Amino acid sequence: MSDTEETTQTLQVVPVVSPIAVPMANEKLATRALKLVRKGSKARRCRRGVKEVIRALRKQEKGIMVLAGNVTPIDVLAHIPILCEEAGIPYIFVPSKEELGAASATKRPTSVVMILPEPNNDTYTESYKKLHSAVNKEQITY
Repeated sequence: MSDTEETTQTLQVVPVVSPIAVPMANEKLATRALKLVRKGSKARRCRRGVKEVIRALRKQEKGIMVLAGNVTPIDVLAHIPILCEEAGIPYIFVPSKEELGAASATKRPTSVVMILPEPNNDTYTESYKKLHSAVNKEQITY
């Protein structure tokens, strides 16, 4: 390569995710999940944060769990996948807690969001069912 040639390189920042963040959503699935989180927060069908999500799990609410993979320390939400498996709730990790917080209409980064179904909205319900089946396919059976 000569000195006169200009090269343009784009650097993509990849967040450091925890090794226990499995199943990790691919880019397409993460985009779909964040889009549904955005719709759900507008419709008031989301539970945000560890405390609120644990309360919803104890009340046996059903939905889709979206967890951030770059939470430190990971011990903050390491117990949530176990509770989801016991309750039969599908869960998926997305790479960034900042994107999850922005999608859930908060200014703060959010570590976990539970998306609840809404029976009255047809477009929301259709998106919810598609994401639910996609997340179920990603689940690891032990």
